[in-house]
Amino acid sequence: MKGDMYLARSSDDEILKKSEHGGAVTSLLKFALESKMVDAVLAIKARDGDRYDGVPVFITDPEAVIETAGSLHCVSPNIARFLKEYLNGALDMKIAVVCKPCDARAIIELAKRAQINMDNLTLIGLNCTGTLPSVASKRMFREEFEVNPADIVREDLEEGKLTITLKDGTEKAKNLDELEQKGYGRRENCRRCDVNIPIMADIACGKWGTDGKKATFIEVCSEKGSDFIEKAIEAGYIKVEKPDSGAIESRKKRNEEEILLARKWQERDIASLRDMSTEEKFSYWRGEFSRCIKCYGCRDACPICYCKDCILEADRGIVAPGEIPPDIMFPMIRSVHVMDSCVNCGQCQDACSMDLPLARLIFMLNRELGGIFKNEPGMDVNAPIPLKSVTDAELTVAGVEIQF
Repeated sequence: MKGDMYLARSSDDEILKKSEHGGAVTSLLKFALESKMVDAVLAIKARDGDRYDGVPVFITDPEAVIETAGSLHCVSPNIARFLKEYLNGALDMKIAVVCKPCDARAIIELAKRAQINMDNLTLIGLNCTGTLPSVASKRMFREEFEVNPADIVREDLEEGKLTITLKDGTEKAKNLDELEQKGYGRRENCRRCDVNIPIMADIACGKWGTDGKKATFIEVCSEKGSDFIEKAIEAGYIKVEKPDSGAIESRKKRNEEEILLARKWQERDIASLRDMSTEEKFSYWRGEFSRCIKCYGCRDACPICYCKDCILEADRGIVAPGEIPPDIMFPMIRSVHVMDSCVNCGQCQDACSMDLPLARLIFMLNRELGGIFKNEPGMDVNAPIPLKSVTDAELTVAGVEIQF
């Protein structure tokens, strides 16, 4: 039932051999396909074995799910966008989706806007404390770790350290905060993220609480997830045991530590702007926006943008054609349009060819709006959408100035 917790491991020796933490997720995917609970699986695998180039894969063959086993820290595919744009919101197919917290939250926001049918999806959430940008990570591994990136077979983000494992079994570790102060480490939005355990998914899976065992800690987060897990156990695809109180507390403590670290980064990211006057803030953002080349990368990468006829296209009369940089209303409209639904996935900033701090701006706007309307995007598919279901009383409260 919802709230149940398990320490799980695969019953399949081949999956166990390839997996890093018990192979439970891979076995669950195989079970979902072989039992016909789903028609397909959406997951991530390394393209041609390159762990710095992970791509979404749509799998219908149960034997192929093993290709997705293992962790890829140096990629951040846009799962929600892929699901909506390329799979057309899943149509009438039943799909099991492997997703990080921001992926799951984006899917939920799309469902709230009638772009995806949640009844067709089973969300298998993976704990996440951040991903690393692939190109910068290769440079970091060469310069800071003094290794060939191609020799790395595993990365771990644990207890404030980034640890890598080489093909020969050698491990090297560096202080994560020190790396990030140098501009390396996790993507900027990941440093701010304080949602590590995907409790908005149907099940949340991770290694916290396993205390060194080769197993996966699973929390059941919905009745759909409960039915799925129970059937997989009955069919013998995974072996489970109940975690003891120490394991549960260990998982909880680790999550609290990561939340605290994320909030420190949130404070760092906004501290310099918070002390500026309104005029200074506008001057700062005008300067940033003056570098925009209107490539539409941010809009096209956003998993939650879904308008078929975008108001920012030149033929709509809001933004002048051929004007570079565009009028300041281009980035302002874009930011305001998504500030009630942003899940801090960072895809907009990743896609920006001019390295504008777009995710930071929208995060700040989103936090202000969330404080007014008591809303956290992507956590509950039944939660109302701010500014769409607004009441007169809420408008009165919203009279406060939103600072960015």
